[in-house]
Amino acid sequence: MTASVVEQPTDWTEPGVHPVAPGVHRIPLALPIPSLHSVNVYVIEDPDGLVVVDSGFALPDTAARLKDALRSLGHGLDDVAQFLVTHAHWDHYSQALVLRKEFGTRVRIGRGERPSIEAFGRENGPHFRQVGLLRRCGADALADEIAGQDRPPRDPDFPSVVPDSWLDDGERIGLAGRGLDVFATPGHTRGHIVLRDAAAGLLFAGDHILPHISPSIGLEGEPEPKPLRSYLESLRIVRDMPDTVLLPAHGAVTPSTHARIDELLEHHAQRLDAAAEQVRAGHGTAFEVASAIPWTRRRKALGDLDAFSRMLAVLEIDAHLDVLVDRGVLDVHEEGGVRRYAARG
Repeated sequence: MTASVVEQPTDWTEPGVHPVAPGVHRIPLALPIPSLHSVNVYVIEDPDGLVVVDSGFALPDTAARLKDALRSLGHGLDDVAQFLVTHAHWDHYSQALVLRKEFGTRVRIGRGERPSIEAFGRENGPHFRQVGLLRRCGADALADEIAGQDRPPRDPDFPSVVPDSWLDDGERIGLAGRGLDVFATPGHTRGHIVLRDAAAGLLFAGDHILPHISPSIGLEGEPEPKPLRSYLESLRIVRDMPDTVLLPAHGAVTPSTHARIDELLEHHAQRLDAAAEQVRAGHGTAFEVASAIPWTRRRKALGDLDAFSRMLAVLEIDAHLDVLVDRGVLDVHEEGGVRRYAARG
């Protein structure tokens, strides 16, 4: 049995404070990322101070909106005792770091994010690791395009990106009125975690399970070798738990985590079949396969997407081809630094 869903606005991005369950509130904060629109920040009221799941992008307008939202609950930014961050992408993590600098708020994040957090500042340009992966996929022109993009100037006054402590798989965060169980769900990033309130029937899912889109896989400073394999395993781990209300980072609150996981598993099953079919048709690299299949709900050609979306698409196919090799469907060998695939047998 899942908990009942408190009625939400038709437009999930509508600013304000939206109750989710007793003592739990959703605050959508606008993002400078048009495709994502907003990020949901969840505020849990606790006698020892507010607990906030994810934090938003570190921008003055975002901080002001969070401040106004907390004021409507009778609180201020200095009432936040800790941020529990689902993963280290900037729209979830950066504002927590800035507010920690001002108020001393504790910031915690999954231990698996440590390699990417420690790599912050070492990258030689935007998406440094992804550029190398694109070349391995046979996408040299796209790799050059991504590598040639200007890197936003780094603020020398930006606070430390290291958290106060790490969240570990299986850890229980005991609050006065509830307990939050931490589950490692690698895939979207290698250190992604979700927080489960079993008694209330709620899953704070971050980007692991999104209601309308499939999250990107392995887009991080230090990606793991097989992110899709990890992602599918993580979905099944959550699917094996009793069902809960889905509290996503992007999109509307929905009544069944299980229902959305089933859709995501089916989506990736179809994508695996499509990728294998294209390899059988003679497309030997991840770039060739990605160029041969449609993208987005509008079924666009790869070349019609912007460079960032093309990068995500090619790397997603690369991850699917890895799974097909693991399953014995395809063989792979490397020629001149490019991985080439063929149907097994």
